[in-house]
Amino acid sequence: MASYKEVGNKLVLKIVYYGPALSGKTTNLMQLHTLLRPQRKGELMVLETRDDRTLFFDMLPIGLRSEAGLDLRLKLYTVPGQVQHDSTRKAVLSRVDGVIFVADSQLGQQDNNAISFDNLANNLTKVGLDIEQLPLSVQFNKRDREDVIDEVSLHKRWAGTPWAPLTLASAVNGRGVVESFRQLLERLYPVVNEEFSLAAEHVIDPRKFVDQLSALERGNDE
Repeated sequence: MASYKEVGNKLVLKIVYYGPALSGKTTNLMQLHTLLRPQRKGELMVLETRDDRTLFFDMLPIGLRSEAGLDLRLKLYTVPGQVQHDSTRKAVLSRVDGVIFVADSQLGQQDNNAISFDNLANNLTKVGLDIEQLPLSVQFNKRDREDVIDEVSLHKRWAGTPWAPLTLASAVNGRGVVESFRQLLERLYPVVNEEFSLAAEHVIDPRKFVDQLSALERGNDE
C-alpha cells in the first residue's frame, strides 16, 4: 500500500502493469522511460528469458515534487505473463496501489485476456485486495495490428464496468502509453488523498500532477 512519511513529506506509490504474455507491458514501461525527462527517471531494469519478456519485474521509479513540497515517488513494475511465474506475479502485486491492465487487441488473444484478468482478480484477493476497489486502468494494446477486435465491440463489452472507458494503444509506436498512465493516476490520487487525509496544502490534485507529466509527451528536449 501507499507509504507516507510526515518527516520529509514523502509519499511513495506502487503501480503494476499486468496482463497476458507479450501483450506489451514491458513496451509500455520502456516507452515511459524513453519519454521521461532525464532528471525524473531512475534506471529501468529488464530481465529477458527464453520463455517470457520478464522473469521477475521491471522497475521504473519516477520522482515528482509538488509546489507545496510533497515529495511524490512513483514506482512502476511489470509482471511476467507466463503461467509458471504466477508466484512472482503475486509477490509483485503485494502492497500495490494501482494497476494498469495491458490487454492484447488481436482477435486470437481475447481468451488469454480474459484468463489473465481473472488471474489478476484472484491474485489480488490472495494478497488481500479487491479488484473492484483498487484503482485500475485497462489498456487494449497492439491497435496497429490488422487482426484486432473492433472498438465498438470492446467498448460495448466493458461498458458499465468500473474500468470504463478503455484506453486504446499501440505501445510500440508510443500511442496510448501516456494516456493509460494518466487515467490510472487520475483514479489513484483521490484514493490516496482520502486514505492519508493529507493537509490541504499537500492534497494531490490529479490534474496538476498529470500536467507535470506533459514532459512525457515533449520527450527529452528539456
